[in-house]
Amino acid sequence: MNKNYLSHWTLLFLFSAFFSACNPEKDDPMPVAAEDVVKKAIFDSMKEWYFWESELPLTFDVTKYNSNEELLDALMFKPLDRWSYLTTRAAFDASFTGQTTGAHGFSFAFDQQERLFVAFVYDESPAGKDGWKRGWQIVEMNGKPISDYKNSQGGYSFSLGANEVGVSNTFKFKLPDGTESTRTILKGAFQTNSVLHKQVNEIGGKKVGHWVYQSFKATAGLTPTRSQEVDDLFTYFQAEGINELIIDLRYNGGGSVAVTEQILNYIAPNSANGNTMYTNKHNGNKFSNNRTVNFAKKGNLNLSRVIFITSRGSASASELLINCLEPYMDIVLIGDNTYGKPVGSFPLSGFNRSLSSNNVELVPITFAIANSQGRAEYFDGFPVNFPVGDDPAKNWGNPEERRFKAAMEFIENGTVNARMRTEFYRPKWEMIDAFEGLQKEFPLY
Repeated sequence: MNKNYLSHWTLLFLFSAFFSACNPEKDDPMPVAAEDVVKKAIFDSMKEWYFWESELPLTFDVTKYNSNEELLDALMFKPLDRWSYLTTRAAFDASFTGQTTGAHGFSFAFDQQERLFVAFVYDESPAGKDGWKRGWQIVEMNGKPISDYKNSQGGYSFSLGANEVGVSNTFKFKLPDGTESTRTILKGAFQTNSVLHKQVNEIGGKKVGHWVYQSFKATAGLTPTRSQEVDDLFTYFQAEGINELIIDLRYNGGGSVAVTEQILNYIAPNSANGNTMYTNKHNGNKFSNNRTVNFAKKGNLNLSRVIFITSRGSASASELLINCLEPYMDIVLIGDNTYGKPVGSFPLSGFNRSLSSNNVELVPITFAIANSQGRAEYFDGFPVNFPVGDDPAKNWGNPEERRFKAAMEFIENGTVNARMRTEFYRPKWEMIDAFEGLQKEFPLY
């Protein structure tokens, strides 16, 4: 595999596209039972590509495991790996271009009183077309109060049926005006939007761009890989002449590194042009695939700082964005500490005939990434400068929404109200807790 090819497809925290042709596997002189062919392919691929390959055994009895998932779980380097997973090629490709099937199209969030709210809604989803908004309190689901969904660990287990088109659920809401509404909707197939909200505010003589970004998804069919939403967003901000930027990543679990690079090139100051954006490192078998990516400045924004709104739901590509900008401009984090994922992945079925022919997509951690100053070890996440609790009872752009209000206060006064910081809380459950594998990066119901 030549370096240029791998550079085009390399993912941090994955991105939408797949590897096409690959070198054929070497013939194995030892016969393998048919039911174990895929299991052996998983082990062989992990030995070749896994970032922590040195932690794997030299040989491995795949016949001991009842499923592919059980086998992969046994191979994962548990002290650090929380992300390697199995899926299908179709599911992988669809997720990274925002094509969703079998969902209502919304997310949950708890407030400090452990009340449950709609956190965000996709425009073209069944929930979006039914008019749902962030800030609607959910008081019942399928006739049961929210307390009935609490589990023995103190978290919540929300079972809303199979991820199939046509599955229905009924929700009772308390709306912001105090009225109640009961809605029954079906799960559907739809295209998600990543830009949940955008606006420009003026404060203290400054024009402030405010952008709520849910996931780093590419637009299907565009070459090179990029997001049309991102291009349109920065066209808007440039036309408005913003000189401050607030990026809300509180529910952004990651996505395409190609889209992350696209955004970085819009945001980075002119002085970063041509300098190192990031470097990545593979295991010893794949040392030749290590590479450095440089900034290629786009547009006319020349910001000196960015204010990020973050939470434990801000992961992978969200953290890459923060990490790559930090050496070149002032970065301020408001909200809660990020998740902690400084490593990345790409799908491996294109390198293994057994995986490909059996429609098994293996997506293990395959590389680590560092910014231009070598910062790469942030498995505990990035700490915030100003801890401020979530405020899901208020819709996007509401000037009283706590985290947005804190960001605007910082721009105006250089600090955040002490009372807001003392009232900080961490919810007992967040969407990122509810899912594993591919869905952990793009959680929704």
